[in-house]
Amino acid sequence: MPDTDSDRSPKVPKLILRALLAFTALLQKAQAVDNGLALTPQMGWNTWNTFACDINEGTILGAAKALKKLKLDEYGYHYIVMDDCWSLHSRNATGYLQYDPSKFPNGIKHLADEIHALGLGFGMYSSAGKLTCGRYPGSLHFEDKDAALFAEWEVDYLKYDNCFNEGQSGTPLISFERYRAMSEALNKTGRPILYSMCNWGEDSPWDWAPTIANSWRMSGDIVNVFDRYDDRCPCTDYICRLPGHHCSLMNIINKAAPLGQKAHAGAWNDLDMLEVGRENLDFEEQKLHFTLWAMVKSPLIMGHDIMHTSDQTLEILTNKDIIDLSQGRWGVGFRSYKQAHLQLWLQDSTDGSGNMVVALINSGEVDGKFAIQFEDIFLDEWERRKFGYQVTDLWTKEDLGTVKDKLLVGVKRHGVFVGKLTLTGGPGVRPKMKIFHANVDEL
Repeated sequence: MPDTDSDRSPKVPKLILRALLAFTALLQKAQAVDNGLALTPQMGWNTWNTFACDINEGTILGAAKALKKLKLDEYGYHYIVMDDCWSLHSRNATGYLQYDPSKFPNGIKHLADEIHALGLGFGMYSSAGKLTCGRYPGSLHFEDKDAALFAEWEVDYLKYDNCFNEGQSGTPLISFERYRAMSEALNKTGRPILYSMCNWGEDSPWDWAPTIANSWRMSGDIVNVFDRYDDRCPCTDYICRLPGHHCSLMNIINKAAPLGQKAHAGAWNDLDMLEVGRENLDFEEQKLHFTLWAMVKSPLIMGHDIMHTSDQTLEILTNKDIIDLSQGRWGVGFRSYKQAHLQLWLQDSTDGSGNMVVALINSGEVDGKFAIQFEDIFLDEWERRKFGYQVTDLWTKEDLGTVKDKLLVGVKRHGVFVGKLTLTGGPGVRPKMKIFHANVDEL
């Protein structure tokens, strides 16, 4: 039989419960997703890419301990997220979800306590459908019960999927109402729970999710392939009726390019979990992958077998300069141009320094040397083109000297050059700059 925390409703004294409900009802509309979470994109690890449904208490605690042993938490990786297949196939007599006691003999609350004792956050999974993607009970029409149970278990993060939604999609408003139900239910609990929507970009969530969620998936599911068409991921544009799965890195990058303008502190486009450390991608491809996810400020959620992390994987995941593009004072990255197999991506500073990050992607099949013109870096900011910039390669850490007018770089096949351009000329030299993205401090 499941432990008591899986088959009973949360017990709260009635007077306290009434007071809490009255208070949260007053705050709910104004609160929306203003839960103080994900002011920078969330970082952590998720079970699915490596373990799928083969999860249990030992697997998840082992991953949490590995994260601590590798000191990944010191780089910002905080959440341990348990994905699908954790529950029994039916609810209990009072309508509450039940964990699988064969997988979690000590209960979910115990698991959360163990993870919290390591100084980490604990995440769970459900779906805004009748069933989850693994065909376990979903949370559609059970939002209040499930949110209350998650709060009682002291969950810190909810990944909320889109399977078996019973036709409640097809327009932005329909999808908004379905996902808002869980947002409001989480708010009612009074516990801050990061709300990570996973509706695959269906019905343009970037237009309506920012007021109800901390992040939203903008594409079908990722696969550890650099660039390949797959009928299971048929769309090449961000407006898509069948998001699918088996979407390559370049497929997702190309779809994400126009969407950065929709993201801001506490509300991020999610390009899906990281494939760093998994088979099939080489070192250059993985560096490109990690760089772009950081620049566009996607959540950085690892998915490899963290208990068997290689030195090469650790080198990528702990590059402080790349992580700073995600967590530091930089705007959301955007694409300047796409020309054949080359793409130029830019990320402007938000600290008034005048600094800029440039990333040149070479998705072609041969290494090459390329010139990046200042007119493509600073676009319609003519004054900024007049200055010199000291360039640092953020992967090799090499000082490339001071450049004006253009930057010459070498980029390997399926690789990326990413450089920080630091304005030269002393502290009093500052060009006038346009503000394209909201500063975190202004929100």
